[in-house]
Amino acid sequence: MKKALATVSVLAAATGATLADDFTIGLTNGWVGSEWRTQMIEEAQAAAAAWGERGVDVEVVVQSSNVDVPGQIAHVRNFISQGVDAIIINPNSPTAFDPVFAQAASAGILVISTDAEVSSQDAIYVGIDQKGWAEASARWLAETLGGEGTVVAINGVAGHPANQMRVEGYTEVFGEYDGIEIVNEVNANWDQAQGQQAMQNLLATYPDIDGVWVQDGMAAGAWRSIMDADRVDEIAATGEIRKDFIDLWVENDFTSGASVNPPGVMASALNVAVFMLQGRELKEPADDGVYGNALYLPIPFIDGNNVAEAASALDGQPGHYSYSSSLSIEEAEALFQ
Repeated sequence: MKKALATVSVLAAATGATLADDFTIGLTNGWVGSEWRTQMIEEAQAAAAAWGERGVDVEVVVQSSNVDVPGQIAHVRNFISQGVDAIIINPNSPTAFDPVFAQAASAGILVISTDAEVSSQDAIYVGIDQKGWAEASARWLAETLGGEGTVVAINGVAGHPANQMRVEGYTEVFGEYDGIEIVNEVNANWDQAQGQQAMQNLLATYPDIDGVWVQDGMAAGAWRSIMDADRVDEIAATGEIRKDFIDLWVENDFTSGASVNPPGVMASALNVAVFMLQGRELKEPADDGVYGNALYLPIPFIDGNNVAEAASALDGQPGHYSYSSSLSIEEAEALFQ
């Protein structure tokens, strides 16, 4: 069993968590530049409320703001000072939180990272495999192109741990195909408007590209530029399972494939956290990932074969709404002894 899980078990016993029926959980989000992050917090709050029906009072305290790494470390220290039972973090760095997570562990506080993995063995990660997310969509693109063609990539926030793992994922996959050439990689900060402008610039510079690997909320913007250039029938591009993008996809018959990082990852982490705080132990240790402390969740994927199903699931939602999934309380409980 990894140190993180051993620490969790000791903390639960030391604090008498098995007898508790109420918990305070701090949620820290260090970047608020997309609707995805807002949906993530809202789904976590809904998950906390659902525990009330089981007689467990889960209070969430949210710190969500645009901060640098020291600012998010301050979030964690604030939670430690408040004496919360657990901290769930969407971290701005994979390694910078090791000392403050050790402080949290010493204070008897459970720490779970989501959306981006962390190196600290005083924490576990509950979320998707970001590298695997990128590998799946990159392989779809490479196979769709028949293993040959020029490709550009539009990435998220430079230096963000999830973005870095995604870049590693598609780079490795494209490297397996001698006929695939990545001619440029740019960052558009997970912003739809920036994604549209980036795609417009790339098309002006590389008018004959065959494929585009693009992340998250930037996909709809990138595809709008492809439409404006009248290249819909000539370019294959990845995307995301978000309402505005799915609508464009169905209406214009894109050649697209999309995986999604569900906003529900923080809700999943919260449900796992409550069971850990109750002193339950996982059936299988959270030992996946580059740091050996990850519990990976399934990654949805769609292409032309099931895009209509995704469109139906998103019917009636606003354009920024992402197709989401999370571990229900029952599904989370099934992971525990």
